[in-house]
Amino acid sequence: MTVTEVRGGGISRRYFHSLWLLSARDLRVRYATSVLGYLWSVLDPLVMSAIYWFVFTQVFHRGHVGEQPYIVFLITALLPWVWFNTAVGDFTRAFKKDARLIRSTAIPRSIWVVRVILTKGLEFTFAIPVLILFAVFAGAQANWSLLLFPVAMLWQTVLLIGLGLLIAPLCVLWTDLERTTALILRALFYVSPVIYGFKDLPHQLHILGALNPLSGIFTLYRVGLFPGQWQPEPVIIGAAVTLVFLALGLFTFRSLERDVLKEL
Repeated sequence: MTVTEVRGGGISRRYFHSLWLLSARDLRVRYATSVLGYLWSVLDPLVMSAIYWFVFTQVFHRGHVGEQPYIVFLITALLPWVWFNTAVGDFTRAFKKDARLIRSTAIPRSIWVVRVILTKGLEFTFAIPVLILFAVFAGAQANWSLLLFPVAMLWQTVLLIGLGLLIAPLCVLWTDLERTTALILRALFYVSPVIYGFKDLPHQLHILGALNPLSGIFTLYRVGLFPGQWQPEPVIIGAAVTLVFLALGLFTFRSLERDVLKEL
């Protein structure tokens, strides 16, 4: 084993150790003074699901939009949406929040982005048992495509890494992007197949909808309980767009890292 390999392994271990410590700290701080603790990460998507279920089943008749049981159909997309939404929202403050610590430590700067993804991803993972309970009691039928659920999680992680490396440095240099990102997220919720499925889109909008990587990601989350939701277009096109975001994020982060440190 060469010295380079030893150093490389040591750097990797230190990176992941630091990542875990920062993520654990974030979770402790978030829930330290809360009576309900991590249950808050479950309540948000559950309340949203209950509201949309009531609106689209009791107030307005949704027709053939989505599938039954509709509450499970909603939760399978709302849980990962909350992960995505909260992570992207935190990207806008990832560097500014701990500016002094970032300037004074030799930790790779990318860790401040990845820690957001890990923290919010853990909250998402903690909420999965709730989805399972709803699926069981509502009578949803699982199939072998449920094995694609972890694939969807991995895909969403890669997408968030690309977006985080892109958004975090830009928001330090251009502060207006923080509010712009919040507005984009509001619009993205409705143009993403959360309260409806990808196949519910008009045929002429399929290609446009497939350019949104969340369409493919939500398809993989849902297909294990709703096999009729399988559509190849959002998966293939969305995966390609995700790789573009990852490459763009890596390039932007490396190009702006020094400028960000100066600004902080």
